[in-house]
Amino acid sequence: MKLQLATSFLAIGVLTLTGCGGNTEGKSEAQESAPTTALSTPTTTSEMRTPAPSPSKAEVAAPSTYQVPAPAPAPAPAPAAAPVPAKPQISASQRNAVRSADQYIDMMAFSRSGLIEQLEFEGFSVADATYAVDSLNADWNKQAGLSAEQYLDMMSFSRSGLIEQLEFDGFTRAQAEHGANAAYR
Repeated sequence: MKLQLATSFLAIGVLTLTGCGGNTEGKSEAQESAPTTALSTPTTTSEMRTPAPSPSKAEVAAPSTYQVPAPAPAPAPAPAAAPVPAKPQISASQRNAVRSADQYIDMMAFSRSGLIEQLEFEGFSVADATYAVDSLNADWNKQAGLSAEQYLDMMSFSRSGLIEQLEFDGFTRAQAEHGANAAYR
């Protein structure tokens, strides 16, 4: 019963404060535009709040100790890419010597020194002829084998005679033996 009476008084108080349904007669413009609020008071003991406990002296005296985290270490710089070596510039004479060496080696087998001599005979300098032959990256053992086969297609040779002929053409002893062995299989 107490609860119902308190709620009734509260409703009457709200109606009184808000002007009972919006009757604004006799109010000034400032009063009409001003917001109206109803104050509510707790009606039951469960709605009453107890005051918050006051902090202890230790809590009041202790300053806040928030520490700013240390900045993360900067990442290590990426290793610089190694510069790509530029292609060496070759002279017109070297370019022509390379073309000529390539044409010769496509027609027939040559030793390294035999091809350099052939290019010199054509009029290229020793330096240009050597540059051209080395730029071919030829397999000289294979060239010795091809040369041995060409000789055997033209005439008969003993194995030792063929090795001597290949050495005369400028192949090393090892290359000449390799070529003779490849041709006699």
